[in-house]
Amino acid sequence: MSDFLPFALPDIGEDEINEVIDSLRSGWLTTGPKTKRFEEDFAAFVGNGVEAIAVNSATAGLHLALEAVGVGPGDEVITTCYTFTATAEVVRYLGGEPVFVDIDPCTFNIDTARIEAAITPRTKAIVPVHFAGLACEMGAILEVARRHGLKVVEDAAHALPTVQGGTLVGTHPTDATVYSFYATKTITTGEGGMVVTRNPDTAKRCRTMRLHGISRDAFDRYTSTKPSWHYEVVAPGCKYNMTDLAASLGIHQLKKAWEFRQKRESMAAVYDEAFAGLPVLLPPKAPAGDTHAWHLYVLRLTDQAPVRRDRFIELMAQRGIGCSVHFIPLHLHPYWRDRYDLAPEAYPDALHAYRCAVSLPLFTRMTPDDQARVIAAVRDILS
Repeated sequence: MSDFLPFALPDIGEDEINEVIDSLRSGWLTTGPKTKRFEEDFAAFVGNGVEAIAVNSATAGLHLALEAVGVGPGDEVITTCYTFTATAEVVRYLGGEPVFVDIDPCTFNIDTARIEAAITPRTKAIVPVHFAGLACEMGAILEVARRHGLKVVEDAAHALPTVQGGTLVGTHPTDATVYSFYATKTITTGEGGMVVTRNPDTAKRCRTMRLHGISRDAFDRYTSTKPSWHYEVVAPGCKYNMTDLAASLGIHQLKKAWEFRQKRESMAAVYDEAFAGLPVLLPPKAPAGDTHAWHLYVLRLTDQAPVRRDRFIELMAQRGIGCSVHFIPLHLHPYWRDRYDLAPEAYPDALHAYRCAVSLPLFTRMTPDDQARVIAAVRDILS
């Protein structure tokens, strides 16, 4: 269908295109000066003295961050079951075991009241996931972590820029925060991610492990004006470095982050007004003084809706509109289900959320006509 409206599209401008062209002409295609600049810009954007380490995906960033804070074989890491599999799979990379906790049925974030009950002598860390751009209750999570001596690594793939408790996500006193720049995220580098931390040892370890465990960045070795070919492998690292081509996009996407957020918030408000009175639950708003990134706009169909969620998505597709589902809870996937012998009802709030939730198109390239088309289709199906 030529006029199909997809669930998401990146918003790439001439500044990004020209920066990529400049990188191509410069000869620096892999990690180099643009990546360094993007890291410096991102650290300044987050503020509060953080260091920023650019990587090729948020999955890579979570893996590096958890390794850097000491997660290893036999360790348990508490996280939500209502997330993408990357959040949990990186724990398995390290030989650890994810321990799933159910969600708050209103926010779809991890239910902080259930975290403490999941702690055992093997628990090493907590990984909260800021769902859809609305922050978890970080104060409560940090207090639990403090009492039990646990590390906290935030999965902020949806949360740029998000403010919670008057504090920008990434500047809470956690051990690390990881962002995603995948093509559908609030800003994009195509593929990519960023780890931020205020702990210099954590930052140093992430930098070393992102490129084969080599003691010096290739960029530093290749730009030295003196013979500088020697390096040492100090750990069995990974190949997780960001390229300058990706960073070229990020440099200019970052400049638009607050503008993009404002547009998504305005679009969410239009949706809210249009869907009032329909048999749906609207997405929760951020508490007063906080900021929602509005990465996703997730409707919940109630029992009074004339169709179920799966049929709703089919009918939207017939009208040329793409939707998505965030998320299929991890305990429903064969690997996690079978490894930990998890029944669907083990996490009832996540199960209920999954059965009724649908993510509507919400991206900054959408025009008012595009959004009106989505609204008309939703109202037609659900009225």
